[in-house]
Amino acid sequence: RTGVDPGGRLSALFADIAPWSLAFSCAMALLAGLIDAMVGGGGMIQVPALFNALPGMPPATVFGTNKFSAIAGTATASLRYARSIRIDWRIAAPASLAALLCAFVGARMVAWLPVALARPLVLVLLVLMALYTMRQKQLGAEHQPLADIWQIRRRALLMGAAIGFYDGFFGPGTGSFLLFACVRWFGCDFLRASAIAKIVNLATNLAALAYFIPSGNVLYLFAVPMACCNILGARIGSRLAVRGGAPLVRRLFLCLVWLLIARLIYDSLSG
Repeated sequence: RTGVDPGGRLSALFADIAPWSLAFSCAMALLAGLIDAMVGGGGMIQVPALFNALPGMPPATVFGTNKFSAIAGTATASLRYARSIRIDWRIAAPASLAALLCAFVGARMVAWLPVALARPLVLVLLVLMALYTMRQKQLGAEHQPLADIWQIRRRALLMGAAIGFYDGFFGPGTGSFLLFACVRWFGCDFLRASAIAKIVNLATNLAALAYFIPSGNVLYLFAVPMACCNILGARIGSRLAVRGGAPLVRRLFLCLVWLLIARLIYDSLSG
């Protein structure tokens, strides 16, 4: 014991938690795991649900609890994809390493850079990405990977570094940016791009937990059961993605991107 009794503070925080909040959070974690396994974007469901269920908790604890739950589903989806389809580790390995390092750097930069400045830029990028995908009907329909190994490694490191930093610094749309980059830069179809995105996203989640767990910002009472539900959702989602193939993932990807755009517009207008 450190001599500091947190009992009073914790009692005050837990007093605001409704009796139904854990069941609600677990249900949202299952849905988030299902969607995230297919096209990413699980945080768009799970984070608002946690803020609603845990109104008295500090934001850092909400984000830490979300990451603990999400990484369980991401790992499950990654394993499912690895068993079902051939993953191009020439892309996934260097991108994951760069993302792991740069996500931690991005999380540290939050203290020095105003996060609000990122929202307008991300909104523009998402709109351009959605419009480009809609116009290019054959984008991601077939798997036509690059042949130049050095070009693949350079692009993978750049993708992992840029999107990893973004995930640590801001976050919304990380899975969508990863998926689109894999399709556009590496010639992957949407199914294989989704698999690579899951593996790289796993690295960024690990980087986040490297901060949240030691700092005590994970509420395990919620995080552990939510992780179990996230795993179940990820198993269902990855199975549906493998069965539906690239066309299904493409349609869901576009739906998710437009939902992200709507959410960012709402956040900007509501302040």
